[in-house]
Amino acid sequence: MKILIIEDEQELLATMKNYLESEGFLCETALSYFEAEDSLSAYNYDIIVLDLTLPGGNGLDLIKIIRDRNKQAGLLIVSAKNSLDDKIKGLDMGADDYISKPFHLAELNSRIKSLARRRHFDGTNELLFNEIKINVDSNEVSVNGEKIDLTRKEYEILLYFMVNRDKLITRESIAEHVWGNDISYADNFDFIYSHIKNLRKKIGQKHGRNYLHNIYGMGYKFSDR
Repeated sequence: MKILIIEDEQELLATMKNYLESEGFLCETALSYFEAEDSLSAYNYDIIVLDLTLPGGNGLDLIKIIRDRNKQAGLLIVSAKNSLDDKIKGLDMGADDYISKPFHLAELNSRIKSLARRRHFDGTNELLFNEIKINVDSNEVSVNGEKIDLTRKEYEILLYFMVNRDKLITRESIAEHVWGNDISYADNFDFIYSHIKNLRKKIGQKHGRNYLHNIYGMGYKFSDR
């Protein structure tokens, strides 16, 4: 899961990023309104954690940009403990949930996971596609009832495909979603092929079908059609 954390307190931002990455999330960061606007214009995210008090602009103004450009993203707003009006405005404008400062990192993690289940996994912690099942809480994958051992990148690629099944996914979007935004500056994305090859092999070893179809010159599609 790819998260954008928008927070102007540098120490808190680093703490949040380190903690969430230790929980298996891929995190990008923005310290100001303008950094956030640039990231939201260029990239897509699964979850956005938005502090409403930012240098350069009001975090509430970013909500419209998020809903225009990242419609599927889950949005968790962060606000001061006494700013009830901002929380209500944020929820009315399209935020999914809020958390007040100060907060425990474990609560932040729990709210993000809950939001991801609602937004991307139909409210459940299990994602099922024919014989393939992913438990998004434990990060376990099974094929025909047998657990398979995936690397972190293989897991993230499979999860990304299953969430976006039947859609054409470019190699560039896979790279950005699994390795982070900076990978967009890579000379090529041939390294993705080896990860997908290994993923196909591991699924096949448990007698799973190959749903990862190469669309020549364009990317991949995860489909049973």
